[in-house]
Amino acid sequence: MIEKLIYLDAVDMVEFCGVNNTKFDLIQSHFPKLKMVCRGNWIKAIGEASDVADFEEKMALLIQYYNEYNVLTDSAINDVLVGNTALMKSSDNSIILHNIDGHPIRPRSSNQKKLIDAADANDMLFAIGPAGSGKTYLAIALAVRALKNKQVKRIILSRPAVEAGEKLGFLPGDMKDKIDPYLQPLYDALADMIPAVKLKEFLENGTIQIAPLAFMRGRTLNNAFVILDEAQNTTIPQIKMFLTRMGSNAKFVITGDTTQIDLPNVHQSGLIFCMHILKNIKDLAMIQFDSHDIVRHKLVQRIVEAFDKAEKESAKRKQTPKTED
Repeated sequence: MIEKLIYLDAVDMVEFCGVNNTKFDLIQSHFPKLKMVCRGNWIKAIGEASDVADFEEKMALLIQYYNEYNVLTDSAINDVLVGNTALMKSSDNSIILHNIDGHPIRPRSSNQKKLIDAADANDMLFAIGPAGSGKTYLAIALAVRALKNKQVKRIILSRPAVEAGEKLGFLPGDMKDKIDPYLQPLYDALADMIPAVKLKEFLENGTIQIAPLAFMRGRTLNNAFVILDEAQNTTIPQIKMFLTRMGSNAKFVITGDTTQIDLPNVHQSGLIFCMHILKNIKDLAMIQFDSHDIVRHKLVQRIVEAFDKAEKESAKRKQTPKTED
């Protein structure tokens, strides 16, 4: 008789073992010759060496399935433990990863597909387009995939803390409390892709870092997938500082919307400057999104199109010379 202890690292034990250990009981039913105990994040199995070895192998597959899909259903447990692992390998290569509910995250427009292909083929990528076109969400999905596949050791997400009609000084709390509202969209996207227990661990140990742009100064970002969101609100010196943080084995994705610049002078936008001077740089790609890529409520696309139309008409009126009576 031998004993084997398996530690489930950063796993939601309620999801893995079920409420009142119902899923653990199902797992245990597949190993009738073993005595099994679940305590905290540990599962212990006691039995003959061959049975324990089989248990260890099957548990590794269950953990792999959970890490891939973020859920562990009764049917998945049965499939994995009877040796039907075909479901663990999806034939759909458009899937980036699965969210916390096990649903696939994949491109939903041609430009979103271009973003994914360009991110795979280039070390630096600019994704520019209107709100709701999925730029940031897909970029974070690519970063999480790279972390899961051990292509990078950490994810770094950043945004400029530019005031859009509100002053930081009037917001309650310390500096973190004042800045966190600017970074909330990044937390939201991560929370949709990484189970809460694992996300908390990643944030605490620095595997995932979310910080204002000003905190990037002086750093060299190696072995990291780095995303700068809302880049239209960077000044030229700020975006230069950010881009030159790039270290070895790093992937940079810069997202922004040139129609939502909150800087006092829109001509100072670092994103617009980069769109002009970096467009022909090798290993750097730029993907332009439009209203057809918007994946939020259908009204968002109509609103964006209405604003674009109004702005074009306004610009046209300004360019039309006035005639004297």
